[in-house]
Amino acid sequence: MRKQIAAANWKMNLSLTQAEKLVTDLQNQNFSIAENQQVLLAVPFPYLIPVKQQINTSHVEVAAQNIASTTNGAFTGETSAEMLNGISINYAIIGHSERRLYYFESNETLAQKINRAFEFNIKPIFCCGEPLEIREANTQNDFVEIQLKESLFHLSEAQMKGFIIAYEPIWAIGTGKTASSDQAQEMHAHIRQVIAQKYGAEIANSVSILYGGSVKASNAADIFGKPDVDGGLVGGASLVATEFAAIISTLKK
Repeated sequence: MRKQIAAANWKMNLSLTQAEKLVTDLQNQNFSIAENQQVLLAVPFPYLIPVKQQINTSHVEVAAQNIASTTNGAFTGETSAEMLNGISINYAIIGHSERRLYYFESNETLAQKINRAFEFNIKPIFCCGEPLEIREANTQNDFVEIQLKESLFHLSEAQMKGFIIAYEPIWAIGTGKTASSDQAQEMHAHIRQVIAQKYGAEIANSVSILYGGSVKASNAADIFGKPDVDGGLVGGASLVATEFAAIISTLKK
């Protein structure tokens, strides 16, 4: 079975004291992680090292929330893939809708970030998804397909094997609205089909596709139970230890 993943995206939240308490509280929760499961904590850059030092299991890893599209140079405020590799960070979110919206990151820029990640052995968590007006026009499949093709389809089969994609309907992020489990399954199946057309069914079936959009303990089991949904990219609910632990417990075994 492909990897089932619960990825927390803390965004720009928590003091260091609050972050350390959250990790302690999470690790004190009563949940188990199977061999086919992975928990990721995408924390703010200043907390990467202290949170990494706190974690006491190999099934939980720290992820960065972004990486630079360039390798090094005069890019004030940026953090490179090489820097993350140097502190043993193995995962990075790339292309989150907030990065696309607020920092104008294009599909082409995200392709460059994907390349930088692979150069330094960082596993991308590539985000894709449509805004409300695209969903209302019923053109979401074409919209997401373009995102995939322009940012990922230069990759080799070896790079795509076991890749991680997070589908986030932008209209459901932080709004309290959630795509129905059937809507999530429909898009996840479409994403897998698009990948299969380019790379074949074996590669497509190895890709973990996460759902991101107001995932909570109360809806995670229904969403994660769909055949093409392989876990979630969790925002606000990941800031509450009991809530995120309950979400982890709903991953497929």
